[in-house]
Amino acid sequence: MTAATRTAGLSGKGAVARTHLLPHQRAKILPTLVLLVGALYCLVPVAWVVVAATKSSGELFSTFTFAPGTGLLDNLRDLFAYGDGRFLLWAANSTLYAVAGSAASTLISTLAGYAMAKYDFRGRTVLFYAILAGVLVPGMTLAIPQYLIMSETNLVGSYWSVLLPSLISPFGIYLARVYALSSVPDATLEAARIDGASEYRILGSIGLPMMVPGMVTIFMLQFVGTWNNFLLPYIMLSDESRFPITVGLYTLLAKGSSEPALYGIAIVGAAVSVLPLIALLLFLQRFWRLDLLSGGLKG
Repeated sequence: MTAATRTAGLSGKGAVARTHLLPHQRAKILPTLVLLVGALYCLVPVAWVVVAATKSSGELFSTFTFAPGTGLLDNLRDLFAYGDGRFLLWAANSTLYAVAGSAASTLISTLAGYAMAKYDFRGRTVLFYAILAGVLVPGMTLAIPQYLIMSETNLVGSYWSVLLPSLISPFGIYLARVYALSSVPDATLEAARIDGASEYRILGSIGLPMMVPGMVTIFMLQFVGTWNNFLLPYIMLSDESRFPITVGLYTLLAKGSSEPALYGIAIVGAAVSVLPLIALLLFLQRFWRLDLLSGGLKG
């Protein structure tokens, strides 16, 4: 057997070996496929909204679904001109509900989670499990009781009827407790107490700074949930000038049956309403990166 033949035989065996995946490599195929299908399922509607926002009312129902249109600028102009700038008013209302409600909810969740993680008091376990049970309750089931409470206090139809129910977040409290347990060492708190620091000083100078990445996560989750919330403001509000974007766009779609041009406005409005969420995520990324870097330095 010549050297060339032996070389060809070895290379052929190597090629055959490379075609057979190892067991641990085969085990990764199914999870990867599931993730790809899930990503496709989530991204296709977003892609449809982006493409549909570029179409005029005539192109929306007469062209291929994912074929770009020529009416993006007209749709944007019609969107911001609708109702003498009604969309901008809805965007301002959504910003008020999301920013004010999320900031207050983040502070309450952080204080509650820190207290349950770092203080031993009677009923702590029962309270924690009660909050954990609240995580399992769908928000839809609470909408009617919240409406009745707001009705009894004569707050229905006001900004407070949307802001107040969003202040208490069981999941936010749970997340803050978990993060406080893992990121705020008890030894550090005890050392501060030995040095004579008060509990308020410990919280402000040690506890909260260590929990900043967790607070950012809670704020982002609350912001996204409040920005996309539809049912609560739909039940609570009747004045169109106080609608958030979600309810405002719903009214446009409801009117679209008699005015087809409003479909294009509603779709481009949905596409524009996603931009603040993307901007928020890009802005808050630096806090998570800072936490990872600080953890690497400590290690």
